[in-house]
Amino acid sequence: MNYEEAVKNIWRHSEGALSDKAELLKEIVRYATLAPSGHNTQCWRFRIEDHSIAILPDLSRRTPVVDPDDHHLYVSLGCAAENLVQAARAFGFMANAEFSSVSDGLITIALERSRAEESPLFKAIPSRQCTRTNFDGNQLGSEELKLLEAAGTGRGVALILLTEREAMEKVLEYVVQGNTMQISNPAFVSELERWIRFSDGEAIRTRDGLPARATGNPPAPRWLGRLLFRAFFRAKPENDKCVRQIRSSAGIAVFVSNVDDKTHWVESGRCYERFALQAMALGIRNAFVNQPVEESGLRPEFAKALGLGDGRPDLVVRFGRGKEMPRSLRRPLNSVLL
Repeated sequence: MNYEEAVKNIWRHSEGALSDKAELLKEIVRYATLAPSGHNTQCWRFRIEDHSIAILPDLSRRTPVVDPDDHHLYVSLGCAAENLVQAARAFGFMANAEFSSVSDGLITIALERSRAEESPLFKAIPSRQCTRTNFDGNQLGSEELKLLEAAGTGRGVALILLTEREAMEKVLEYVVQGNTMQISNPAFVSELERWIRFSDGEAIRTRDGLPARATGNPPAPRWLGRLLFRAFFRAKPENDKCVRQIRSSAGIAVFVSNVDDKTHWVESGRCYERFALQAMALGIRNAFVNQPVEESGLRPEFAKALGLGDGRPDLVVRFGRGKEMPRSLRRPLNSVLL
């Protein structure tokens, strides 16, 4: 199987009706695995039961340098949970998600039979992607912004949409500062390198990580890719890229939790995923620029600059219209099912 065939097989809607309940629940889980995760680690496991599906963290896929408190890991679980809820509704289940930070970070999604309903967010799941490229620089309409804000707001999580250039430039300052700090950290660079899949063959074999294609680079053998990465991954060109990408965006979304705990991190993930799916349904793309919230020493300054008070800025996301980029891959279901 070549890369294009692998992508086509993963990023798709279901084909044909599913009558067997066990197969139906597996298909719902497949939709959940199309959620985003930090470095595409796919840091989740799923357990299917008679009337529920549980999502558990896979701590073997932690990224302790960029995500030392597992914040992004639990955000990723929240993204998967939202996909699962949307897919369950489309297949005739009312889904209710509950998170227990005491029970090993378990998210239990109770399923009850109901009328099948395919929402625009569900329909957008196979099209959603984090698009690491420039956008077209055009503004969005007020109705589009209202839909994005409604989708991205949740229980104890607020969404701040910044579309004024002055506010976006302020965020850009912190993105550049955080990006410089990260690239100057050898441990960060080493961790990132471990999750880059430089060749198509490597990406197809692992089905995880960041394929070179998705970052806008040509595939290369790992030995060559690592050599080029180490030679050219420098703060100035990467910062210049951040400047171009943010200035080409229609706006920046900042997700803010009222309380800094795992329950709210999961909820932030659900809010982001609804935002991303709603954006895709409108033909709007997005990408993370999380450097200001990933650097723990910089995050309080960033929060203060935005006037967030005691709230924790969880995620920083630029959005706008732009071209589709090559997609990342996903591991097969038998790799994530318990």
